[in-house]
Amino acid sequence: MAAPLVLAVGGGLFAAAPAAEAAPVACDTTSTPYTYVVTYQPGTREPAVDKELAAKCGTKVAYYAEIGVAIASSRNADFQQKIGVYRAYSGAKDVASQGAAASARSLGAVRTLEDTRSVAAAGDLSAQQWDMKAIHAPEANKIYQGSRAVTVGVLDSGIEATHPALKAAVDPAASAGCVTGAPDSTPASWAPTTSDHGTHVAGTIAGKDPAAGFTGVAPGVRLAAVKVVNDSGYIFPESAVCGFVWAARHGFAVTNNSYYIDPGLFYCPKQPGDAAAFEAVRRAVEFSTRRGVLNVAAAGNDSLDTTKPETDPNRPHPVDSTCGILPKAIDGVVNVSSVGYAGTKSGFSNYGDIDVTAPGGDFAQTPPEGAGPACPLSTVVGGKYGSKCGTSMASPHAAGVAALIASRHRGIPPQLLAKVLESEADAVKCAATDTACTGPAKNNSYYGHGLVDALDAVR
Repeated sequence: MAAPLVLAVGGGLFAAAPAAEAAPVACDTTSTPYTYVVTYQPGTREPAVDKELAAKCGTKVAYYAEIGVAIASSRNADFQQKIGVYRAYSGAKDVASQGAAASARSLGAVRTLEDTRSVAAAGDLSAQQWDMKAIHAPEANKIYQGSRAVTVGVLDSGIEATHPALKAAVDPAASAGCVTGAPDSTPASWAPTTSDHGTHVAGTIAGKDPAAGFTGVAPGVRLAAVKVVNDSGYIFPESAVCGFVWAARHGFAVTNNSYYIDPGLFYCPKQPGDAAAFEAVRRAVEFSTRRGVLNVAAAGNDSLDTTKPETDPNRPHPVDSTCGILPKAIDGVVNVSSVGYAGTKSGFSNYGDIDVTAPGGDFAQTPPEGAGPACPLSTVVGGKYGSKCGTSMASPHAAGVAALIASRHRGIPPQLLAKVLESEADAVKCAATDTACTGPAKNNSYYGHGLVDALDAVR
């Protein structure tokens, strides 16, 4: 210990008492724990991360050293302030602060226009797959069905791996649960629990059931279930970060992301909290892109021009043109809008920064009798089939076509894969009477570069 300081006062000397060392901060051990994404300088060593988190009343859940993002848990209400409000964010804590109404949103993050209608598996379901006909998938399947060397990651609510149309496609070794922010490869962690959304998406990409006459876009590729949706229907930033890093580490060619990150809708990179979430997801997405993954995402079902946000319907905070919906706002992510049976934009589909479009259904565009339901038909839990509408259903059509291209051109960089997907799409013009749709036929605010085309992709 250092010698006490000697002071001269009025000609006399006395020894001052040594300064007391600060007592360790007492951490909360009883309150509800929340999970946070925490950003570090890329390259920060894990022991340094552990030390800071422990000193500020946090516990490490996972650390992704490649991108300098930690997932941490803390019971302390001031944990974000201790770390720094531009470095830490908890989606679950944000939801809790909004009250019971927000917390009770069942499957709120996925935002599918559910109305799931079961369809008997007997007979030939191909007659009801108008969505596949629209993108020429049946003709493409006769030429080429994709390669088993290509894996498509379904970042969603899990996949029923025993479904007759999916059991040959799902690769358990490439699948994981990411709900906690840390990957868990046990089968129970990536199996669906409260939602069949991921199972429906998976069938569109690569399902095949000859007995039922059902076929997806690319039935020859593999599927990986990467569960990012929790049992309350939320996808928080830590789950998405885990999912994108898992895709990068396991060599996926494509991921499908039919969700937006909660509580959303818009994340603003210049605002406290939002900045950490935006940066963590950006790093994870860009890391996966550098590792050869093309990420495909749904545009969303809010009927919004997402290039001109005015308010956030989910959270009370200011938004401007710098804010974006995650993950689709990240550079390199393919944004997919939805069209209905008539081939025009679904009424619910977001628009603005669109790359391509694909069938997602629309209750206002009803197919003729015998052509199938208004919403695309696909696999649902219980070995069954059902229909759902949404940009969630459009995105996997595009991901399936991308998988066919990746199968034809093994090792194609994701940037080039996206360009081929766009160039092979069929142009869709704006209607002259719809002034909200702007731009030429091959690059407009409703349909982007056009309707994806599976046949052109394989030939």
